[in-house]
Order: sequence, then C-alpha cells, then structure tokens
Amino acid sequence: MPVSTSSDPITVGPALAEAALIPILAPGARPECIKNQSIALTAGATAFSNLPFSLKFINDNQAEARTQMVRAFVFPGQGSQAVGMGQRLAEASPVAREVFEEVDEALGQRLTRLMFEGPQEELTLTANAQPALMAVSVALVRTLERDGGKRLADVARYVAGHSLGEYSALAAAGALSLSDTARLLRLRGEAMQAAVPVGEGAMAALLGLEIPAVEEIVAAASAVGVCAIANDNTPGQIVVSGSAAAVLRATELAKEKGARRAIMLDVSAPFHCSLLQPAADAMLAALADIRLDEPVVSLIANVTAAPVTDPEEIRRLLVEQVTATVRWRECVLAMKELGVDTLVEMGGGKVLTGMVRRIDREMTGVSVEGPDEIEALLGTL
Repeated sequence: MPVSTSSDPITVGPALAEAALIPILAPGARPECIKNQSIALTAGATAFSNLPFSLKFINDNQAEARTQMVRAFVFPGQGSQAVGMGQRLAEASPVAREVFEEVDEALGQRLTRLMFEGPQEELTLTANAQPALMAVSVALVRTLERDGGKRLADVARYVAGHSLGEYSALAAAGALSLSDTARLLRLRGEAMQAAVPVGEGAMAALLGLEIPAVEEIVAAASAVGVCAIANDNTPGQIVVSGSAAAVLRATELAKEKGARRAIMLDVSAPFHCSLLQPAADAMLAALADIRLDEPVVSLIANVTAAPVTDPEEIRRLLVEQVTATVRWRECVLAMKELGVDTLVEMGGGKVLTGMVRRIDREMTGVSVEGPDEIEALLGTL
C-alpha cells in the first residue's frame, strides 16, 4: 500500500493495496491525520458483494488443495474500523445479526448503528472501536461455523490477534464469552485513554530500520523519558511509544540512523508502554472476575510469540500485553515454524493480510471481510 506525502510516495509492501498503514502502525491511530504530515491513506473500507450469501460445494480438486493448507485465523487491531463495517454481513447472515445484537445489549449502547452509520470520529474513539472490531471478527467466524458448517477448530490450527485482536481471537476460539469480551474491550479502551493525560504521551512510526537499530534508539531516547518499542509489525516497520519528549527524540535519532521515515502519529494515548500501567491494573482487576476457558485451538500470544492454552496464563498475558510490545512479526514467524502456511484474517481492513508477505514471502494471507469472502473461503476448506 502506498503511503504518501504530497510529493514523495513510500511503498511499504506490495500486498498492501486498499489497506491503511496507520492501523498497522499503532492501535488507536486515527487514519485521517498524522501530525505535521499530509499523508493520504487508502482506507481499508469493507467491500462486500451484493450477491446473497450461499454455500459452495467443494469438488475433488479443491479437496486435494485444502489438505495441503495449514491455516491460522488472525484478527486485526485498532485502526481497521470504518463506517459501514459489518453492515452487509448483517444483511446477509442472521447469525451475524445475533452477534451484533448481543454486543449492543452487553454494552447498553447501539454500537451497531454507530458501526453502520457513523460518524467516523465517534467510531474511532478507542472505547468504541475496540468492541466494534471484535464484533465484526466474531460475527464472521460464527457465520462461517453456523451457516458454513465449518468449526474453527476443524479449519485452523492456531489463532492470533494484533493487540485488541487477541480478545477477538479468544472470543472466536471459545475462551471468552461474547458479552464478556465486549465489556472487557470497552473497559480496556476507556482505561487506556484515561491512563495518560492528553499531550503527555506520544507514538511514532519508524520506517526502514530493523529491531537492533530501534533498540539502540529507544535506549538513548529513554534518557529524556519513557520510550519503548510498542509494535514490531514487519521488517522495517516499527512503532515506538512513551513520553512525548522521548518519542520526539527517538524520531530525531532514527533520522540520524537513516530511517526512511520517522512519523509522529496522532494517537489518543501512548499504547504498549509502561505509561499505561494504570490501564494494566484496571484490566488485572476486570479479568480476575471473568470466566476464561481453554481455547479450542492454541493462541499465539503477542507478549511471548508462542502458543498458549492455559486460561490462567492467558489471563496473565492479557494484562501484560497492555504495557508490552506487540511482537507481531515474531508471532507470524512462530506460526510458520509450527507448520502454518496461510493466515486467514477475520475482520475488516486487510491490514494483517498485507503484512504477511513482508514478514515471510513463503506465507500466504487471505482476507475475510464479508459474506462474499466467507463463500470464497468455504471453497477452499
């Protein structure tokens, strides 16, 4: 997808057409604005077919191909939200409508109307975007399971999610109830927003540098405040987070080290750094009262980039994740080492799909955003 200033386009990956960079760069980054930059983003708006949802029968050739695929289902993080998300899916699938209605009831809010009609500014608020993205992801999985007759455990070996996408993954895999997940994400969004006064924290995307160089930058910038790697997304696409002065210093050091771009992001909070410890404390208290079962397939955790099924370990990692690095690049590589060759992104935006081949060219990404993509996916299962 090209991300461009008014005069200088930057290509961050050949497979990123129609996917916005900002959802990749930082959870909570607002697609419409990056500080002091005039950057045009191609929003990952959900595209749906007008055809009615129907199921496909699979012929013998397709059956042979499917036996050779080892899939993981992955779930996007904040930034992939767009007005209209989930609307065509709801029109096509009673199962999806049930999911959206349950989320609305759990939150005591007509979140579905906000998802379908906007305004974008309200949908982008962290406390709304997080449960909205989860609702669409879970609706897609349940439609596949109930209308398509394909259980997640039968077609995917692992699940993983980018930041808040871990909650979507756990709900889809039966570890968390849908209502509990919606309420947890509402709390998570509110707690993250409230943890740091506006203006005291910042995030920046460093493009064109690898982890060792960014680790040196973060160490040096920490001399003036909190600075940490928030997201290790792909080779050459890393986000740092922390106090405003330290993050600004990190961008200056990155340019000195030859970064292709060092972009201050317009975000509501400095996600995935120690400044969000109050939010982690809030999640610790909230998760203590939530039933958490063993998922039907292993979760590849953001914090460890390793499979986990134990509910208490998952509970601990969800708390730690608030202030820890999202190790997405390592998660993808770990899934490859575990035999996965295809990542199926269940949710809007195609962000994670676009990242797959930037991480490993031998892997394939498939985006499922609506009923037409579910139908196409069924043809490969």
